[in-house]
Amino acid sequence: MSQEYTTVEQRVSYGVGRQMGEQLLANPFEGVDAAAVAAGVADALNAKPSAVASADLEAAFGEISQRMRAKEAERSQALAAEGEKFLAENAKKEGITVTESGLQYEVIVAGSGPTPGASARVKTHYHGTLINGQVFDSSYDRGQPIDFAVNGVIAGWTEALQLMPVGSKWRLYIPHHLAYGARGAGAAIAPYSALIFDVELLEILAA
Repeated sequence: MSQEYTTVEQRVSYGVGRQMGEQLLANPFEGVDAAAVAAGVADALNAKPSAVASADLEAAFGEISQRMRAKEAERSQALAAEGEKFLAENAKKEGITVTESGLQYEVIVAGSGPTPGASARVKTHYHGTLINGQVFDSSYDRGQPIDFAVNGVIAGWTEALQLMPVGSKWRLYIPHHLAYGARGAGAAIAPYSALIFDVELLEILAA
């Protein structure tokens, strides 16, 4: 039978522990020992001396940090390689144009309006996915187009928009160096991710 927390103090105490667990889960390392975590919390709350010497704690934290950095580097290299492989294969497909920068695009609807300059503001609808099809953002899903400066977005968009006549809808295949690169973008877009966007250029707005 699960533990029942009936008092306010018990519930808040459980909530604090739960928050700590969720923080660990968000930044996990291999071999997390829940019993050792609980013991550390209990010793601190009871003002007991640390069961592990300060020098040993510092060394352990340093080693775990190094392992996590190495693991993240491996993951980033794998993502970069996966993106490069995808783009190399995609470039061979009929209807794909590849620019000098490495941007790839496919014209879905050919517009006939003017093309914006780098300093123009534009209104667009878009749908963004990772190369595995996972959606990370979509103005279509929100039911609301977005406006922004052409030179105020990722490099792949800035380049593509200046080639798109108003009324166009293009599918952009953007290598990581024209997207969010080594930094990624929050939890949704990992570092070195290639991205796919369907972009519809609705209008050029007054500056």
